[in-house]
Amino acid sequence: MWKENTMFKYAVIFERASDGGFGAYVPDLPGCVAVGDTIEQVHELITEGIELHLKGMREDGDAIPEPQTFAEMVEVSAA
Repeated sequence: MWKENTMFKYAVIFERASDGGFGAYVPDLPGCVAVGDTIEQVHELITEGIELHLKGMREDGDAIPEPQTFAEMVEVSAA
């Protein structure tokens, strides 16, 4: 159950868009997305978006999902 001042750490996927901008989404929070011109802008927007998403969930009486997704870079040879 969510408690006041509980901190969560959600995985965020950042992608470069074909138009040169960037997008981001949170796999554990469906519908929580952000787009912008720079990676810095998208980082700021997705952080705000997560906070607003969670606030809306609390106001609606929905359970706050525990983070389940993680990301890791995997190095492979293209040969």
